[in-house]
Amino acid sequence: MKVWLACFLVLFALAELFDWLQEFNLPLPIYILGGAFLAVASNYDKIVGSYFADSSIEASLEQPQLDSLTPSTNPISFPISSPVEDVQTSQTSPTDD
Repeated sequence: MKVWLACFLVLFALAELFDWLQEFNLPLPIYILGGAFLAVASNYDKIVGSYFADSSIEASLEQPQLDSLTPSTNPISFPISSPVEDVQTSQTSPTDD
């Protein structure tokens, strides 16, 4: 009998809590901040953990050295196509069937 009474009280409390939560409204900025927090929290190990564990980050922070400081001797050229000519389209009038 005690188990039945305990289950009844727990289910009653859950039903009342569910009714209260349905009437509970938060402003939109709270939802946006909550979503941003959840996104950061769920990807925390990918965002922060990879910076400490990845040694290639240290290598990429060093200043890159260029192979040559002189410009290339082979110029880059792009072919220019001829200008587009205006094409006149004939308009057909709809015919009655």
